[in-house]
Amino acid sequence: MSGTDITKPNEILNITVGDLLDKQAQTYPDNEALVYADRGLRYTYAQFNEVCRLAAKGFMKLGIKKGDHVAIWATNVPEWVISQFAVGKMGAVLVTVNTNYKVFELEYLLKQSDSTTLILIDGWRDSSYTGMITELCPELQECKPGELKSARLPLLKNVIYIGENCPPGMISWDEMMEMGKSVSDEELDARQRSLDPDDVINMQYTSGTTGFPKGVMLTHKNIVNNAIAVADCMNFSHKDRLCIPVPLFHCFGCVLGTMTCVVSGATMVPLVSYNPVQVLQTIEKERCTAVHGVPTMFIAELNLPNFDKYDLSSLRTGIMAGSPCPIETMKQVMERMGMKEVTITYGQTEASPAITMTRVDDPIELRVTTVGRSIPGVEVKIVNPETGEEVPRGVQGELCARGYNVMKGYYKMPEATHAAIDEDGWLHTGDLAVMDENGYCKITGRVKDMIIRGGENIYPREIEEFLYTHPKILDVQVVGVPDVKYGEEVMAWIRLREGVEMTEEEVREFCKGRIAQYKHPRYIKFVEEFPMTASGKIQKYKLREMAIEEYNLQDAANIETA
Repeated sequence: MSGTDITKPNEILNITVGDLLDKQAQTYPDNEALVYADRGLRYTYAQFNEVCRLAAKGFMKLGIKKGDHVAIWATNVPEWVISQFAVGKMGAVLVTVNTNYKVFELEYLLKQSDSTTLILIDGWRDSSYTGMITELCPELQECKPGELKSARLPLLKNVIYIGENCPPGMISWDEMMEMGKSVSDEELDARQRSLDPDDVINMQYTSGTTGFPKGVMLTHKNIVNNAIAVADCMNFSHKDRLCIPVPLFHCFGCVLGTMTCVVSGATMVPLVSYNPVQVLQTIEKERCTAVHGVPTMFIAELNLPNFDKYDLSSLRTGIMAGSPCPIETMKQVMERMGMKEVTITYGQTEASPAITMTRVDDPIELRVTTVGRSIPGVEVKIVNPETGEEVPRGVQGELCARGYNVMKGYYKMPEATHAAIDEDGWLHTGDLAVMDENGYCKITGRVKDMIIRGGENIYPREIEEFLYTHPKILDVQVVGVPDVKYGEEVMAWIRLREGVEMTEEEVREFCKGRIAQYKHPRYIKFVEEFPMTASGKIQKYKLREMAIEEYNLQDAANIETA
């Protein structure tokens, strides 16, 4: 049997995260489970399971109960991965915090999620996490560790600190692990037996372009089975070693990354934070067979001046996802990185996250032009966004998904849940797509991203794919900007390859006669980088806001439309 050794991919597995890890520790006790190449940390599955059990007991000793919410605010440190599986054993809910959050966002998340515990590192880049939590909870300076009584965050009791020199009022990670020794194996086993695969185990906040972030509730069954299906599509087994440079706080890292490894008995090789040089060094040193990334990560790796000096001959597969994948980039990843079996996955957090995926043996044409077909156990249909009726093959509409992978709902947001999941259990993704006769899908844009210029529907993806074919263009994002006459106009934000120059006129000349006149960019801007979320998604709404400022389009932007 190819892919995962756990089960046949078409069967839905009823197992908790904790039981899954126990099973893999018995099946592959001596296989490496977790490796940090830069810090010499190596755990076999047997060792990793023991460490996770100890952490689970430490959480229990702190008084964390089944169903309690435990937030984690850290880069991809080893303790992040341990927490994911420890919480899966003792039945709390891991609430993942974006590493780029500032005070306002942190306060909102901790309040809205009802978190009783926060695990954090000292900080990252220019952000002091300890400084921010102390600003929110000055009571930390005076309180006994584990007994926080905060005016602004009344439910928060424990702050667990990863690192040396634990600040006042916090419990150090090492101390928490030590506390775990006083909890018996029987107590942990009893707790683990009391868990149900349909319990919520993970909560991730999606930062939609409008409104406040929503907490997506995912169950053991959601994420374990999604990982099994993904592993099957990649032909993953216990012989694979996956380099994980994508953030763990996002489904890409903690489901398509860590969980996909564990269901396969494969080796997790995370990077604490993304660095293109480190990615290639790690692949070479650890003989990784797979690497994940968003397109911008692969573009950065391929464009390193000394790219050719790295030995990437061990690479076979991996996932490119997170935002639309340029066809040219995909081809280069297959040819220059040797990832002949690279796959594209499409999905969203609300779907645990994978919905469709290409297969390792799909013809190259399908792997570079589509996001694949539905993964095992998941149904996909394309509907008319206005009427909700299914459209014929080849006709564009909104992509909807149904199956074991659909979230339990948004935490404490019943109206938003009802808007996302209809009464028949279909998740409405908000993405526009076209499905061919064989079920392969192309994502053509967001229902909200579509540009309507003088009554013509324009899909940014189509113009982006066209502009990518210009040899000077490294990356491009197309957005609609307000226009008094046409309602919207096309704007292209362009990143050039290193050492080349290009004019707006050159771009316009390139478009002439090749794409319809109404699709030609009215505005063109060359930039060094795009505004992004921490998980590598380009924030198109910010590009639109920047354009309004840059070109003084406020009057056009304020025109009300039906």
